[in-house]
Amino acid sequence: MEQSIDIRPAVRRQPAHPSIDSAQISALVDTFYGRIREDDRLGPVFDRRLDGRWEPHLGKMKAFWRTVLLKTGEYKGQPVPTHSKLKEVVSEDYRIWLELFRETAFEVFKDEAAARVVIRQAEKIAQSLWMATIASPFDKVPGFLTTDDTQAQSTT
Repeated sequence: MEQSIDIRPAVRRQPAHPSIDSAQISALVDTFYGRIREDDRLGPVFDRRLDGRWEPHLGKMKAFWRTVLLKTGEYKGQPVPTHSKLKEVVSEDYRIWLELFRETAFEVFKDEAAARVVIRQAEKIAQSLWMATIASPFDKVPGFLTTDDTQAQSTT
């Protein structure tokens, strides 16, 4: 008896926003991590981990954000176990990270709706990482890990 194989067409992957492109993602990553490196708190944390490996990290982050925003599927890493190893990271670091990210997103993505989509994705990621690395089982995500439209506008 011959088995039939059910072949289905691939799911069409839609970008998170139609105006987002790979060049913007590259600019986002380069500008954002440039700011991270200049930050008094986060710069040393990242430099200790990435000394001599910044270029590969930036490439990995560009692939990550293309996967998140353009749905390319190219990123294959495991962010939670990687970030769980960062014992020097404290809750406040996530606030700083998101402030820098929000500021950069509004500069890079000229379409405000696209910037908001990118920021919302970053907030979801930050919340997930915060829960995995900082929180105890009954903690609530801090307010600084989310924005409403009023807060998002005040960062521009």
